[in-house]
Amino acid sequence: MSENRLPLDRFHDECGVVGISGHPEASHLAYLGLYALQHRGQESAGIVVRNGTQMHVHKGTGLVADIFGQDVLRRLSGRSAIGHVRYSTAGDSTLRNAQPFLAESSRSQVAVAHNGNLTNVDTIRAELESYGSIFQSTMDSEVFVHLLARSRGDLSERLTDALSRVRGAYSLVMLCDDTLVAARDPYGFRPLSLGRLGAAWVVASETCAFDLIGAEFERDVEPGEIILIRRGRLRSIQPLPRVEERFCVFEHIYFSRPDSNVYGQNVYQTRKQLGRELAKESPVEADLVVPVLDSGCAASLGFAEAAGLPYETALIRNHYVRRTFIEPEQSIRLFGVRVKHNPIREVVAGKRIVVVEDSIVRGTTLNKLVSLLRTAGAQEIHVRVSSPPTTGSCFYGIDTPTKKELIAANHSTEEIRKMIGADTLAYLSLEALRRVEASMKHGFCDACFSGDYVALPEEATDDQLPLFKG
Repeated sequence: MSENRLPLDRFHDECGVVGISGHPEASHLAYLGLYALQHRGQESAGIVVRNGTQMHVHKGTGLVADIFGQDVLRRLSGRSAIGHVRYSTAGDSTLRNAQPFLAESSRSQVAVAHNGNLTNVDTIRAELESYGSIFQSTMDSEVFVHLLARSRGDLSERLTDALSRVRGAYSLVMLCDDTLVAARDPYGFRPLSLGRLGAAWVVASETCAFDLIGAEFERDVEPGEIILIRRGRLRSIQPLPRVEERFCVFEHIYFSRPDSNVYGQNVYQTRKQLGRELAKESPVEADLVVPVLDSGCAASLGFAEAAGLPYETALIRNHYVRRTFIEPEQSIRLFGVRVKHNPIREVVAGKRIVVVEDSIVRGTTLNKLVSLLRTAGAQEIHVRVSSPPTTGSCFYGIDTPTKKELIAANHSTEEIRKMIGADTLAYLSLEALRRVEASMKHGFCDACFSGDYVALPEEATDDQLPLFKG
């Protein structure tokens, strides 16, 4: 038998973070928060807790529930904790790069958990190494610790100095002695929210983490804001220069959980609206609408409602598939995609169907899904995509293929239609996406569709910046 990797034909957000301050079961709440954020990273997870004057860490590779048992959480006792889930780029799923990162200097202990990507990390790292800094990992997140150690003044001054040196995307939580810190880059690329649980404070990448632990959402951490929570008191400073907001639009298209409120808007409702806009722009005569599970569900519902067509879950997804599988020696047609999806023949046979997907990256998975549906007897297959063509890589904390691997960067819509075997293919227009964005009253980053980049890496190329090198 042979072991194979499932085809990676999706964008992947790199991380989810959570922070707890002032609760006797901080590690348990961090664990539950990470459990709610598991969709943001499935390859490693970790928790750092402060107990008295000491910090303790437990990290591992795999899923949150596999890494943290009851015995582990009992040992992680304390009233403050931070946690992290991570998805890494291929070949870099090492334990040494699992977060949170914990370090000790002559001044204090510091732990950091980071979601994002620093675009000037090479320059800063080289400078720090020239001064004698020794790095323990290949994560750009470790740069924060070294910058903080070299800064002077009180904690807020040191944080301001350290964060003013970095460029790019970061939503981070830190434990600095007895203070929980939450900070977001001036553009606000990645989400970060603040909540309350009784007298305790909670910070998380998405509000679904608050729902699980019973915390109340207070507000989003503002772009460029640094929050310091110590002994139950919260202090907010905004020391970084104001810039135009650039919230990642892909959080609403694909990354975030539908039950989360991100950037002040419910994700599920936004995805339905994208589907409605798609139906208005690209109508088609058909018998039913079928989503590509799971992120295509809400957009499919919006499309079906606007088009007046029945909605059917005709592609069943196996939710228990990991990134590797054992393939039988005797070849089975379309085996790789069948591991994850299987059509309901009785629903699609003889029907004209609209298949709604949230995005097309390489197109390999959709090609196989169309073939599966044809084999199941679908008469016509019309593919509709609830985002514009993805033509550029991300530099701000998303694992994307290089531009040469993005199918829409190298082929026309008609060419892609032929490649995936659909009868018709249509994307949501950039104009329609921006109409939905405008209703949220924020500035958004849609550079992967429009090419409108800000805060580019120092040596930007057409390729994606490696998010975690090694």
